[in-house]
Amino acid sequence: MNSSSQTIPSWPDLYQPPMRFDLPTLKLNGSMGLVEVGASRGSSHPFSMYICGITPYDATHLGHAATYIAFDLINRYQRAMGTKVEFVENITDIDEPLLERAERDNVDWQELAASQIDLFRSDMSALHIHPPKAYVPATAVMTEIDRAISQMKVNGFVYTVDQDLYMDISSFLADLPIPLDEALTIFAERGGDPQRIGKRHPLDPVLWWANKNNEPGWESSHGFGRPGWHIECSVIALRYLLGEDYLSSHHSDFSIELQGGGSDLIFPHHFMSGAQGKAILGQPFARHYVHAGMVGLDGEKMSKSKGNLVFVSRLLNEGVDPVSIRYALLRDHYQSDRMWSAEKLKTAQESVANIRIALSREEVASTDSVISTIVSALANNLDTPAALNALEEWALRTIGNQSQADQLATREAGNLSRILDSLLGLAF
Repeated sequence: MNSSSQTIPSWPDLYQPPMRFDLPTLKLNGSMGLVEVGASRGSSHPFSMYICGITPYDATHLGHAATYIAFDLINRYQRAMGTKVEFVENITDIDEPLLERAERDNVDWQELAASQIDLFRSDMSALHIHPPKAYVPATAVMTEIDRAISQMKVNGFVYTVDQDLYMDISSFLADLPIPLDEALTIFAERGGDPQRIGKRHPLDPVLWWANKNNEPGWESSHGFGRPGWHIECSVIALRYLLGEDYLSSHHSDFSIELQGGGSDLIFPHHFMSGAQGKAILGQPFARHYVHAGMVGLDGEKMSKSKGNLVFVSRLLNEGVDPVSIRYALLRDHYQSDRMWSAEKLKTAQESVANIRIALSREEVASTDSVISTIVSALANNLDTPAALNALEEWALRTIGNQSQADQLATREAGNLSRILDSLLGLAF
């Protein structure tokens, strides 16, 4: 199989109403604590953000949706500040879970991937999520992966076990985000092979698998085979955020501004992809790492193995308004682990109905305070619960005129509606 570097169509971009006032700098709780995101480079410099995409064999469940909505909020906030956003997302369209599902269902792995990618794009569009500027399948960057592994060889990080290539991770172990014993356990659970004989360290990640069992493979200077999971993201991020000549050009003190995904990616994936990015270029991969919490169902962890995933497409097919789905997921803080339930969705639907009624009124409760609260809450680590509390209180004041002291204002609903669309992605 051959490949050349190319993106694939994502989904239609969205109009985002412009802000008519200055926004405070966005503060996010990243791996280094509360940090100002994008502030060091200023609005004239692009804000580079890489978000880990799906492995397309089951898309899109509510865990995916919650994660991509969270990073859409960051994207929206930066855009609203007038900052150009360079947002790249990958598709892990060659990996063990995809191949295993295709074999189980007796379908071609490429056809399975294509069908789930199409479904994912449709779900993202329905949920009002801005598309990436580059939506990149791993199968499209085999030439770049080949070059990057060759550079890592030159830099002294690559060795061979049988015909497979591994990265020597030893110089990065001081940066482990969790204790070593815990890391070894998780590594084994999430695709690693800590027990393999011949490895220098149990946590060394594979860079290139030699072909076996007639699996899909690609020609490379390292033999016929396919890449490991982590190197795919490292290379896609560097290639599409730094440019084609990233291996030879001069860069700043870090490669990209923000690397994001679900908290289940903290280790091993983000640790490994970050280490590999630094092994390629000799500089930190990302300035900030930010992670979203997990979504469970009715008190249990939501997972493929449990068979209790709630899919966005199924909710949409049942006639659920996508605004209500987005609203329900925004009702909890993006970094909290939370539970999904039918009651949560029902509550969101009721809130959305009230807000729509209030926004339709010509005379509404004054919007200055609620707009100020929403902006301040979002600037403070995307505190959507506080933002939506203020919005719901405003809607009740407008509908019921509950406070005699509350003066109704004329034609202010439009200002609030634009803020909700622009910053929260809620197009009422």
